Amino acid sequence: MLLEATKLSDVKVTEKGQKILGVWRGIPREEIEWFPAVEKELCIGCGLCVLGCGANVYAFDFDKSKPVVVAPLNCKVGCVTCANTCPVHAISFPPLSYLHKVIKKRNVLAASRDELKKSAERVKYIYKDIE
Repeated sequence: MLLEATKLSDVKVTEKGQKILGVWRGIPREEIEWFPAVEKELCIGCGLCVLGCGANVYAFDFDKSKPVVVAPLNCKVGCVTCANTCPVHAISFPPLSYLHKVIKKRNVLAASRDELKKSAERVKYIYKDIE
């Protein structure tokens, strides 16, 4: 029996049946290989990864008492929360150097600066003296 996480309303399904959240900083999410890998031999089946993932990347296979990555492209690019909370280090991600190469190659910093300028009112920090 497989318990699937709640589906998000903006999830798209690719031709291959993969669930994705669209784009990351202008890059189609399916072009970024950033998602968790679970080492079944190390996994103790605690479910912290399933319950802690806000992007619904995981489901839980109750028959095998193991998490299953069911929507890898829903993983937020750069997020490693599940790996950091896994008590036995059974979850891994690509190295950060991979992500840094994507950022450089796809000119993400320029796009990020443009997006930041467009969102200035929303993200502006207002400094006030507190005496």
